[in-house]
Amino acid sequence: MPKSPLALSQMPPATLSALQQLGADLAVARLRRKESLAVWALRMGTSVPTLMRMEAGEPGVSMGIYATALWLLGRCDALAALAAPEADRGALELDVRAAVALGKQRRHASKASNASKLAKLAKSARVAQEMKPEIKPEPARASKKAGAANA
Repeated sequence: MPKSPLALSQMPPATLSALQQLGADLAVARLRRKESLAVWALRMGTSVPTLMRMEAGEPGVSMGIYATALWLLGRCDALAALAAPEADRGALELDVRAAVALGKQRRHASKASNASKLAKLAKSARVAQEMKPEIKPEPARASKKAGAANA
């Protein structure tokens, strides 16, 4: 008996379950089309035992066999969409985290820039104040009426 690759022996249970479900669904699709194992295997270009292994969801069956079965069902587009970048939630989450971090950096830079602008304004206001000529108020003059009343 040939040795199975290490990857197959370490496959996560959820992945094994998904392959078994895919195999069962492919078997149901074949049966709904009233195709025998022999005819379906011939159309797929594989052997009946390999087709049976695929329908059992065995992970050692090549990806090409699964892809051919999907093609026969008219579902090849679903295979192409499995790892599409727009459906990659892990990468999308990383993109969102990077965008949030960039936003924080920009906000921090903006605050620093605003503080710098305020410091420049304050400095120019001080310089303008220093350059302003000092205006002394004129002394108050006594009015004539007030002087006449005191006399």
